[in-house]
Amino acid sequence: MLSRLAQAVRPRKVLTVSEWADAERRLSSKGSAEAGRWVTARNPPTREPMDAMSLRSPVREVVLMWPIQFAKTEVALNVVGYTMDYAPGPIMVTLPGEVSLNKWTAQKLHPMIEETPAVRRSLVSTSSREASNTRTFKDFAGGQLFLEHAGTSTRLKMTSARTVIADELDEFAANLPSGDDPVEMLNGRTSAFPSTFKRLYISSPQMKSTSRTWYLWERSDQRHYHVACPHCGERQPLVWAGLKWDTVVHSSIPRRAWYVCRDCGGEIEEHHKTRMIERGGWVPHAPDVTARRGYTLNCLYYQLGLGPRWADLAQMWLDAQGDQARLKTFVNDRLAEPWEDKGTAHVRANIVQERAEPYALRTAPAGVLRITAGVDTQDDRFEVQITGWGRGMSFWVLDYVVIPGDPDADTTRAALTELLNRPIQHACGALMQVEATSVDMLGHRTEAVKAWVRSRTVRRPMASFGSTNSTAPLLGKAKLQDVTWRGQNDKRGVHSYPIGTVNAKHVLFGRLAADHEAQQKWLHTPEPQRPAAPDRSCHFSDQVPPGYFEGLISEIYNPSKNRFEKRRGSVRNEPLDTWVHSYAAAHHPELRLHRATRADWDLWEAQLLARAAAVREGPAGAASDQPALIEVRAPAAPTDMPARASSPAAPRSGGRRW
Repeated sequence: MLSRLAQAVRPRKVLTVSEWADAERRLSSKGSAEAGRWVTARNPPTREPMDAMSLRSPVREVVLMWPIQFAKTEVALNVVGYTMDYAPGPIMVTLPGEVSLNKWTAQKLHPMIEETPAVRRSLVSTSSREASNTRTFKDFAGGQLFLEHAGTSTRLKMTSARTVIADELDEFAANLPSGDDPVEMLNGRTSAFPSTFKRLYISSPQMKSTSRTWYLWERSDQRHYHVACPHCGERQPLVWAGLKWDTVVHSSIPRRAWYVCRDCGGEIEEHHKTRMIERGGWVPHAPDVTARRGYTLNCLYYQLGLGPRWADLAQMWLDAQGDQARLKTFVNDRLAEPWEDKGTAHVRANIVQERAEPYALRTAPAGVLRITAGVDTQDDRFEVQITGWGRGMSFWVLDYVVIPGDPDADTTRAALTELLNRPIQHACGALMQVEATSVDMLGHRTEAVKAWVRSRTVRRPMASFGSTNSTAPLLGKAKLQDVTWRGQNDKRGVHSYPIGTVNAKHVLFGRLAADHEAQQKWLHTPEPQRPAAPDRSCHFSDQVPPGYFEGLISEIYNPSKNRFEKRRGSVRNEPLDTWVHSYAAAHHPELRLHRATRADWDLWEAQLLARAAAVREGPAGAASDQPALIEVRAPAAPTDMPARASSPAAPRSGGRRW
């Protein structure tokens, strides 16, 4: 009797979240690869973040910026179970959307309750028919569990909780219909508990410019998990740049992967990882920050059997090269780093404008060998960009003109025709002509554009439109638009060309970023070894109209949607659209500048110089002062094939000649 009395009055043992989980938590086969008793030592990096959420811990806010499948959700479930069984109080778990909440409840929470007796005993009722045990609400002794999602911002604002857990925080902003900041809104749920609140934010980061997880982690003490090198004992965090691999001969498949110590250069094999992580620990990089703890690590810390091996991760990295969407997914989900589009990181209007060159508009500098134009159609104007192309598809902006007037009006279309047919003076003295023009046919002036293209008053006119398919080729297959009186497609009528705008904009922004790197390299080269000018592929006149450069970079790539979107506060994007159309015109089936070989560029340069020489010779050569037109002929049929009889109704063979 005295023993029982002593047990009744004995103070309750102080437990941390990890100690409670090791003693009480059971994993279900429905949501875990290793069912059975939870063992924190199986994944040591989870211990300190969990203990920071314990009742006696002075830490109030924890941010986990971890890769996928690294027990992020299990940490949250351990905090939920610990609160329900050991430290009762109101707790709220939030997820981005209703679907993700339902999956989390069905695959994570309910199996945890079923397999963990201590949590099940804490519930007031285990019957699904009781109001105290619903899909979004659990009543337990001393507290309540609220399950909410970002789509119900009104319910979120009505809930007060001592402990708030937000899973996949970076997805919240896109699901909040009210437009509120998710962090500030969730922080407000704990206002009634100013000295005892706990907040746990969990997510893999997304876009660097909008990531709330990255924002919180930057303002935390920034803890990295340091491990000791098995060769020299140097403690260091594992970073992706330290992973090396070799590949199978004549293949890109990694055969072996290892880690290189940053201190001694020793090769660390993957089998060393288990002991290294076991003896590792969290080290703050900003120890002066005490208001918030931030924890980050990457996929190199996966324990053997709990995630992909190093060689598999290397294969994922190699497979993602060249695919922006897949590369972003790898950086976010595996490296737990925010994504910043490298193609647009240094593409700013002022930076591009600083590289403008002192050449006059409507003059083609040395290097220009072919010319195309792009036209954007608005209700009250045409906007035209004329572009010169050279070797390697380097380009020069030769003119940018706004033609006011209704595109339906004959005078407006006549002004467009006159502009595109006006010769352009080359630096060598020859005159050049615009050889293909792509005109935007969407909007309210589709029929006016088709009528202008049908008139064929300029060289190689193209009625074009931006494809809705984000993976479309740069210039798709032309489709017939006109029909005959019999209702059949008119093969001599207008063709419409779909343009892969995402691909075209990737080309432009990638080249602008490459020019920036070339400029920086040129500036840092000692003057004796520095060339006269940096090697650029994008050339702009310093006489382009005001606002041109802002319009040229008015959009930014969103990898999550695989499309370009307008920047905040940006101006109109006609300079960008007209460049895209001009670039598409360079892919005209009769030009195919993107497929031109060195011999083709040599031929065009020789023809240009020959015309310039004819001009300099005097009046006798004046008649030759016209651009040489290269006729693209279809390949001849094999001689062993029988000739096909011609039909009076069949269209003439061969391309149109100018």
